[in-house]
Amino acid sequence: MESEFDFQAIYDLCIIGSGAAGIITALEFARLNPQKKVLLIEYGYKDQPIENELDNSIKNVNPVNHHDPYECTNKGFGGSTATWGGRCVMYDKVDFIDRPIINGGCTWNTEMLDEVEQYLPRTTSYFECGEPAFDLHNIPKFKDTRIAENFKEGVVTDSIVERWSMPTRFGDRYAEDIANQTNITLIECYEARDFSAPDKDGNVATVTIRQVKNKTTQEVKAKVFVLAAGAQETTRILLRNPQLFKSIGGPPAALGKYYQGHLSGKIASVRFKGDPQKTDYGFLIDDEGVYIRRRFQFTSDFLTKQNLLNTAIWLDNPLYFDPKHKSGAMSLMYLAMITPILGKKLAPPAIAHSITKGKVNAVHKHIWNIIRGLPGSIVTPAAIFYKRYVLKRKLPGVFLFSPDNTYALHFHAEQVPDVSNSMELGADGETLVINYNLTDADVDSVIKLHEVLDNWLRECNCGELEYWFEKEELSKAIYAMSRDGIHQCGTTRIAASPKDGVVDNDLKLWGTNNIFISSSSVFPTSGQANPTFLLGAFAIRLAEHLTKMA
Repeated sequence: MESEFDFQAIYDLCIIGSGAAGIITALEFARLNPQKKVLLIEYGYKDQPIENELDNSIKNVNPVNHHDPYECTNKGFGGSTATWGGRCVMYDKVDFIDRPIINGGCTWNTEMLDEVEQYLPRTTSYFECGEPAFDLHNIPKFKDTRIAENFKEGVVTDSIVERWSMPTRFGDRYAEDIANQTNITLIECYEARDFSAPDKDGNVATVTIRQVKNKTTQEVKAKVFVLAAGAQETTRILLRNPQLFKSIGGPPAALGKYYQGHLSGKIASVRFKGDPQKTDYGFLIDDEGVYIRRRFQFTSDFLTKQNLLNTAIWLDNPLYFDPKHKSGAMSLMYLAMITPILGKKLAPPAIAHSITKGKVNAVHKHIWNIIRGLPGSIVTPAAIFYKRYVLKRKLPGVFLFSPDNTYALHFHAEQVPDVSNSMELGADGETLVINYNLTDADVDSVIKLHEVLDNWLRECNCGELEYWFEKEELSKAIYAMSRDGIHQCGTTRIAASPKDGVVDNDLKLWGTNNIFISSSSVFPTSGQANPTFLLGAFAIRLAEHLTKMA
């Protein structure tokens, strides 16, 4: 608590930001170094108002493709896990390979993937998502099973899975752990502002922090600093502190650049030919009771040879807002989601938008679906509500059985590291301007991989795709539907030199000797995976590295 904060102390480690990365870094380091003092600084605080100065000072240039600030991040202990869905996904080998389509933007390598994999068992323990097995071939219970009848693996696979975390709210889950760790001091309601300039050895002695409510400032002294404030605020702090880079001639050219997320949406359905009862349309449960789920993916060799972007495609429900699905259960859930107060409690804004698309559409037709589908219109959502909101290990999502074996396909695709996608300071030196767009290469890859999937399913006599748009309309549709800003990567990327990146392989800031970054902003490529789980592995790796330094 703030009352325990010793302003005169020199902390062994000062961590700025208490999201998943900050919490894991703090706990790992504190447990490995019980005699060393850790200070964990958080901007948010209990009973804070919804609006805050940081989010209010972000300018989103492209609201069509990028969510607004309040939909992207959260302030307070636990950070953005306050609205995280819990999906844990591993990056793939192809994400660490520099392909022509990446334009030299892959500034890490497969050796780093090999190294990070040793931290996965510890990572899964933090996320409580079972064993670090992300391939059904390595899970005996599901080893010889398929997503649908007649499917065969080749350039398209169905065995890579996502695992689902039980603590989706790290603030609630780890508050007691942080409080019980006697060498960790947590202070809330403080914003990190200005670092002192590095000395001749590259060491930074202090950071000035400002109390959020009364604007008073204090200096914090530490031997090592870790920025774990999320991509936006980590990047903003560094942009505001150019003196950190004086020994290398100024801020690295990559700072704030190459901002990436994911393309995401639906442009087609799949109609399988086999027995609908044999289609794995929803969640599987492993021997530990953990929810896991298949997705279609494409092999690293295929993507590399075809020069395509990494993409996952999974089975999904039809569009909720369109009553043509004729599902009473879906219509009831849609109406609940568009109800102002109830909808906000059922799902975070970005997820709610993905379901409702911000539309109040044909309410009377949805009501007719509900009436026609009784009693299932009520029974099915009630069962889902119990599993999703009452049980300790909650149902992660809702996927409904299709009697005609037809499912919407949701794509989640890698984005090219484009230098024009950036975070930069406005003329006032405070506003964070977010420039974010899709490229033709991003969109074209999504379309081509749907074609690959369609051809493969037909070749296997497993099924076929049914597009929702005419071929010439696909590109325009993807540009219109894809919206991110939640999976923030690239703006402080790892690289072998400050010419190409912002941090080195140990996540140390170029130009300094004792500032490190624990954020997905260090990931040079976005892959097909949301970054939260891999970030946890990097946080553990960083804590071990700092321990060896100590």
